[in-house]
Amino acid sequence: MYESGFNKNLSLKEKFFGLNWGYILCIVILTAIGLLALYSAAGGSMTPWAKNQLIRFVVSFFLMLFLALVDVRVYLKYSYLAYFVVLLLLIAVEVFGHIGMGAQRWIDLKLFKLQPSELMKISMVLFLAKYFHSSTLGQIESIKGLIAPVLMALFPAALIVLQPDLGTALMLLFTTMVIFYCVGVQMWKFYVLGGGALVFAPIAWHFLHDYQKNRVLTFLNPERDPLGSGYHIIQSKIALGSGGVFGKGFLNGTQSHLNFLPEKHTDFIFTMLSEEFGLIGGTIVILLNLIILIYGYLFAYRITSYYGKLVVIGLNTNYFMYVFINIAMVLGLLPVVGIPLPLISYGGTVMLSVMASFGIILCMDINRNVNLGRQSFHDE
Repeated sequence: MYESGFNKNLSLKEKFFGLNWGYILCIVILTAIGLLALYSAAGGSMTPWAKNQLIRFVVSFFLMLFLALVDVRVYLKYSYLAYFVVLLLLIAVEVFGHIGMGAQRWIDLKLFKLQPSELMKISMVLFLAKYFHSSTLGQIESIKGLIAPVLMALFPAALIVLQPDLGTALMLLFTTMVIFYCVGVQMWKFYVLGGGALVFAPIAWHFLHDYQKNRVLTFLNPERDPLGSGYHIIQSKIALGSGGVFGKGFLNGTQSHLNFLPEKHTDFIFTMLSEEFGLIGGTIVILLNLIILIYGYLFAYRITSYYGKLVVIGLNTNYFMYVFINIAMVLGLLPVVGIPLPLISYGGTVMLSVMASFGIILCMDINRNVNLGRQSFHDE
């Protein structure tokens, strides 16, 4: 289906003023909340975390604007190349990656440490969007037509598991499955996949690292090792509960400032926020993230190109996974994994990758009427 009135080449000025500033405002507000949290986590100091995070955000913000103003055809043209470049970086991590906290996930670039697995979340979406953009519904419904995208998803996921980073690998596979569902892969294939996962789960258990097994067992019963593997989640629940409705006040969180709460500036920053600002503060953070997600899916709904729809759905789903897993983790609803809360947790590569995702999403929205060839789902 092709509609009349497709945008031709928009000028840079038209693109800039075509940006959705409500979407951008939510991003800025969330980041400001994160900076306040990092300031509090450091005991009322901009160093060492808030200052660095602010610098990273400013750099990432201009990167977001740049990526938003890029010609959308550039993304379509170089989607495959981006995937293979990041795949090479993942392989490089296995060969000479930087080791930190018992994992080999980074490449040391001296100025900063790059985590290729974060970039793979973006490049995988671009790859799949281009692949299915050029596929017919018949090819999508055939087993043969799914072999290439399945392999292209499993190979980087396997490399990420070896780092080891099971949480990121599962995020990558979940986003891939969402895209598969959106393009029309039959449900029986998902049922077969789910059944196979259940059958092989006991086998996979034996291949997990000891710390990963402990995370699952601790999730089922945190009190089994309250001073060891269960310490994080027990302290998180205490801090969440002690915040009450209105919180203890800015800079007054006892669990965090007395160092009972571990990783308060990264994985458990939502807990620290909730202790100081209470249920109201935590709800505001969740609502702002929900608004960003709603914006994203509304963008996807009104984009005419198949490629643009899939890119936005994939990147928005990836962002949802960040938020959902982190908050569910600190609430004790999921096992503790190293998934940060985007825009709020301290971290360079995550800030860079998330802001880059926002920029690409904005680009797809600005160019929502640009003719990229295939203009609707299942258009033959």
